[in-house]
Amino acid sequence: MSPPCPVVAIYGGSFNPPHVGHAMVTQYVLWMGHASAVWLLPVHRHAFEGRHDKILAPFEDRVRWCAAMASEIQGDVQVCTVERSLPPPNYTYVTLVHLAKQHPQLRFRLIIGADSVPHLTEWHRWDDIVDQFDPIVIGRQGHPCPEGVHTVDMPGVSSTEVRRRLAAGNAVGHLLTREVAALLNDASPWTP
Repeated sequence: MSPPCPVVAIYGGSFNPPHVGHAMVTQYVLWMGHASAVWLLPVHRHAFEGRHDKILAPFEDRVRWCAAMASEIQGDVQVCTVERSLPPPNYTYVTLVHLAKQHPQLRFRLIIGADSVPHLTEWHRWDDIVDQFDPIVIGRQGHPCPEGVHTVDMPGVSSTEVRRRLAAGNAVGHLLTREVAALLNDASPWTP
């Protein structure tokens, strides 16, 4: 009998920018043993682009911010840039299947926040994601978890709030990890 495959949790998102809530979720997944590694996967282009009023920072900036955040988390946390090379639209299911084919020695799971649950019927091949990639649902303050999901509620921090505060010239250091805050304090052409 062969040993079980190592489990990698895929944590996709805009990370526009990544914040302490993202860091807490990542650390929680590792602490609870839901996976032996977490790969942060910034979207290259958002599948729901055009339905949101947010403007994504350049992909390379978001990758750099995710790498900075990953460096502050205990455990195996990496940044995965695979969506840069996949043809749009970047559906989660297609990305997960691609990763599974590229890394057959690994088993992949998907991290999703409770705030996404009401929108899952809009996701491309959501039922297949459930069948093949055993989602890890994480609670988020103000968003109820589905019945039977045992998790904790993470703070209601959002990238939208960070961008709003940056645009208004308000402090954001309490919403970001130290390394991400330092990068955002550097001069950047991105304006939220």
